[in-house]
Amino acid sequence: MENQKIAQRAIKRTWKIELNKHSDIHTAGLVLPPGNWEEFDPFLLMAEDIFQQKAFDNHPHRGMETVTYIIDGEMHHTDDKGGKGTIKKGDVQWMTAGKGINHLEEPPVNTTVHSLQLWVNLPRAEKMATPRYQDIIGAEAPVRREEGVSYRVFSGSSGNVVSPTKNHALVTMAEIEIEAGATAVQDLPADYNGFIVVLEGSGVFGSHYTEAQKGQVLLLDNVLGEAAESEIRIKAKEQMKVLFFAGRPLREPVVAKGPFVMNTEEEIKQAYADYRAGKF
Repeated sequence: MENQKIAQRAIKRTWKIELNKHSDIHTAGLVLPPGNWEEFDPFLLMAEDIFQQKAFDNHPHRGMETVTYIIDGEMHHTDDKGGKGTIKKGDVQWMTAGKGINHLEEPPVNTTVHSLQLWVNLPRAEKMATPRYQDIIGAEAPVRREEGVSYRVFSGSSGNVVSPTKNHALVTMAEIEIEAGATAVQDLPADYNGFIVVLEGSGVFGSHYTEAQKGQVLLLDNVLGEAAESEIRIKAKEQMKVLFFAGRPLREPVVAKGPFVMNTEEEIKQAYADYRAGKF
């Protein structure tokens, strides 16, 4: 094992997040556009939102998880299962919708919250899991430190630092802060898909030295060959902060409609029927 080759990840492609004003109280853009089910697997979509109260109504989900990271401000969440809580800048909320949940997310009155929300697919066998919330306070998340680099691990692992967050789909999420001139090395299994969101600064990513800066997204290329492990290298040109995501592909059919993500059209129809019948 010690002599096993570690594949070096390159960047497949990059794009810029385009923010658009939807109303006086809501500006949003797509970080990961929906529909690329196989390429992004197990990730479904990610949105960047800047919003005030009343931008979103109470709404349902089934068959997936939402992972919300607060860039700035704070957000309250409540649901019909009695769950409630508050997450602030640098915190994460990991909500498993499972068999069905109705919830509301909004900032305090007369304030604005800036967030990223990722949708993670649930495996077929766990689509009807019991709904669950995990609020992960940034200051309490485990941190791996190297010279000029810190890795705050919200899920999965970084090096020998492991998050206690419970997963249905295996996902690594880390906030990586890198001083100018320093290099971060984040490990991930060779068969995982992954992407990076640049929150602050600029740098050079991967084995082809792809340049990117704040507001850009980088999709990791796949590994060719038989390597079991891989890593991505990130060198900061200036002080930089990124969010790193990687996940084991489920390789299952995806049928998504509105807030529901299932494996077949019939399951989607059943989700709507159950919701209308008050069975969530």
